Amino acid sequence: MSPRGLRHVRRSSVAIIAIAAVLEGGCNSGQSATAPPPTSTPVVTAAGPGTSASPVANGSSPSAEVSVMTSPTASDARMTLTSSAFANGDPIPAKYSCHGEDISPPLAWAGVPTGAKALVLFVDDPDGRDWVHWSVLDLPAEDGRSPEGVAPGASSPQQGTNDFRKVGYGGPCPPSGTHHYRFTLYALAAPVGLSGHPDGKAVRAALEAADVLAQARLTGTFKA
Repeated sequence: MSPRGLRHVRRSSVAIIAIAAVLEGGCNSGQSATAPPPTSTPVVTAAGPGTSASPVANGSSPSAEVSVMTSPTASDARMTLTSSAFANGDPIPAKYSCHGEDISPPLAWAGVPTGAKALVLFVDDPDGRDWVHWSVLDLPAEDGRSPEGVAPGASSPQQGTNDFRKVGYGGPCPPSGTHHYRFTLYALAAPVGLSGHPDGKAVRAALEAADVLAQARLTGTFKA
């Protein structure tokens, strides 16, 4: 083969090699473009008070963060209602029933929450169709006590009309069986503001509409 022919063959070989390199590079480039990016590790971002943080992926915009509201932590402080005459769940002495002197038992309360403006004491019998035995309205919002035998006609504290249709306290007087008597103290954000001697229905409606900050309950039993 002449020198001119050899030069032609060499140029052709170089051109073929160059074309093959370009094609190979294009194929490798296509594979790189379609390969999935490395998996990012989630990053937990801090949330504000009362929220729990949600994971946000690396590189995502701040608007992708979602905070979920959680319930506020309940205060450890609790309002309590006790009596020196009987413990919670125990029988109420006959002295405080219609079989005895029918006077109100001594009571004491503590742990009234900050912000309370009034206390309401409500006594009923769920076993007697929620019979109302006593209601005392708008007591001072502070730890205190109620002595034994609160006078029905006393001007202070304000007392409602019970379901015996008498103002003041009416003790346990079940026709038969064992009944439970709930002494419930409510701490309110504002006084109920009822006038005179409202009946149990009116007091219940006022409590349902009130902003109750806390409540404490003492339950006694009485068997006929």
